[in-house]
Amino acid sequence: MSASASSGTISILIAALGGEGGGVLMNWIVDCAIAAGMPVQSTSVPGVAQRTGSTSYYIEIGEKGGIAPVFALVPMAGRVDVVIASELAEAGRMLERGFVSPNRTTLITGTARVLTTAEKMQMADGRFPSERILEAGAALAKRFLPLDFEGITRQAGTVVSAPMFGALAGAGVFPWSREACEAMLVNGRGAKASLAGFAAAYAAVGGEAKAAPLVAPPPDVRTLGRDRCRDYMDQAYADLFEARIARLSRAAGDLADPLRAHALEEATRRLALWMTYEDIPRVADLKTRPERFTRIAREAEMREGQLLKVADLFKPGVEELAAMLPVRWGEWLMTHHRKGGQVPFLGKGMHLGSTTIVGHLALKFLARMGRLRRRSLRFRDEQAAIEQWLGAMEKALPAAPAYAGALAELPRLLKGYGETQARGLANYKAIFSTLVTPILACDVEDADAPALRKAIGAALADPDGVALSATLAPPSAQPMVAE
Repeated sequence: MSASASSGTISILIAALGGEGGGVLMNWIVDCAIAAGMPVQSTSVPGVAQRTGSTSYYIEIGEKGGIAPVFALVPMAGRVDVVIASELAEAGRMLERGFVSPNRTTLITGTARVLTTAEKMQMADGRFPSERILEAGAALAKRFLPLDFEGITRQAGTVVSAPMFGALAGAGVFPWSREACEAMLVNGRGAKASLAGFAAAYAAVGGEAKAAPLVAPPPDVRTLGRDRCRDYMDQAYADLFEARIARLSRAAGDLADPLRAHALEEATRRLALWMTYEDIPRVADLKTRPERFTRIAREAEMREGQLLKVADLFKPGVEELAAMLPVRWGEWLMTHHRKGGQVPFLGKGMHLGSTTIVGHLALKFLARMGRLRRRSLRFRDEQAAIEQWLGAMEKALPAAPAYAGALAELPRLLKGYGETQARGLANYKAIFSTLVTPILACDVEDADAPALRKAIGAALADPDGVALSATLAPPSAQPMVAE
């Protein structure tokens, strides 16, 4: 890329998260400029941690042998040549602040997301649609390059700064060669992995042979659901998922109707999540997988010879224990608990070292309890509720696709375990008995959909159920409002 005609400099703005090596990337670029004999200046605003602070790095590079430039300390809206973001929310932040110009800016961004705290706090799916950021990037940037940084980083075994460096080089934004960039990586820690990540991103952006796709194709919801069920239990459970989706597909019939297609897709997603509900064996299994410790070590940027210690906090309650026990044992335990009986060690927080021999073996033992899940109390209850919901979906899909779309979202209330799971289940049952069972007993119509969606929204907005109770109350029981 040539220097900006108006300022005589090349301006580069890096937006990353804490711990991703944004400062390292900035130093690589600065060192390359110095080695090329170019005047350069960099400033940074480091964030506190992942998703809790703005982390940005700004670099200006002058022309070699030209008049000594006067550099700016901060980027100016509409006057940045290159913006690169490690993931989509950071790209969205740069777009919102006006740093991306359709007349000037090359925008390179990772296509993965690291959810914000506000998104995680939502009881429902609080994720901001990634498609909207991608559409804004394509519309507002002069040149838009979305890239699968997460996949490249994982495959190379490096951190995202190296692929970001490769993407910048592959996009041709530097006034120096690829070899000059790679010279910055050969002597660093994890040089082989860094070079591999650099090369993969360079190839993807530069369009070389065997280059990785810039954006991975969207996954098929049904395939993901089948794989998730197989991972959760076994192939027979995945086959059960497929059989249930086949039932819904037959009921939906013609998928040329967008309402029916949407309802079926949403039902597929919700069924997969419902069938793989969280219980103690599932949590223990996920916490002992090797890839978890590999990810933690990578995010902590551990050096060779350092030891990784992970302690997990557990606070098991009676409900969680009863849920994983065989039906009779689980029912007895819940009855004992309702009568005021106490169970030792339950309801108290405890730290379990998942990287210690004793702690890891304890978690492994709990994970293996998943093989007995089909005989457990919660499995029986969940499968009965799933079959009831599937029957309702089969009736609604051909007759009222808009209502079926709302009904497909009802399992959003069911999540987690313990008190969270109990509250969601109570709200689910209240809505199902009030707005599903009576309606399906008559002639269901699409006009019934708004009331169902309103009730679901009320349950998600208020975990205590007060808003839902007001929504489900008959008109005569609702308070009068003075005019």
